[in-house]
Amino acid sequence: MRIVFATGNKDKMREIREILGGLNAEILSMKEAGVFEDVVEDGSSFAENARIKADAIYELLKEKDPEAADHTVVLADDSGLEIDFLNGEPGIYSARYLGKDTPYTEKNRIIIERLADAKDEERSARFVCAIAATLPGAGKIDTIGKMEGRIGYEIAGENGFGYDPIFFLPEYGKTSAELSPEEKNAISHRGKALRAMAELLKEELSDNA
Repeated sequence: MRIVFATGNKDKMREIREILGGLNAEILSMKEAGVFEDVVEDGSSFAENARIKADAIYELLKEKDPEAADHTVVLADDSGLEIDFLNGEPGIYSARYLGKDTPYTEKNRIIIERLADAKDEERSARFVCAIAATLPGAGKIDTIGKMEGRIGYEIAGENGFGYDPIFFLPEYGKTSAELSPEEKNAISHRGKALRAMAELLKEELSDNA
């Protein structure tokens, strides 16, 4: 059995391999599996976008190699940041918020500026990650994970990526970009969704072994 994750992001793949490493399966990115097509994610939620991508990548793999598809699970995720003060922005548009090619250093700076009048609890926010699995035989599994926090008053930390440097965790007194990879995996939205998915896949793969 192999697991193909619908991403080309090296940071994300490292996190995925760390958390799903206990499964008895080869774990590949979509590019490593020979899929380079872009999928239009036009859903209205993280869960819908993840499902659209998982199903589309599975069909592409099936077209390329029907026999291999019988032993392949495709996983796809959609994740992003929801800021309550900004009515849930950037939400499902997190990756292309303020322009797809705008560097995150600039996006983070602008978000902090937009929250200049927000104090403490008003700065509440969360990272959300939805993961969809498409299994051989048309089976489907969906999980979701969330990490609650606040938007910080300044950019801090270099361990994370994206919006991590402005996502402040009051219980830790630091941003998610200041956490070690092990600390982050233990509490992150993607970590939670992946661990839930790993447990469900263990059951599914053992039932079909």
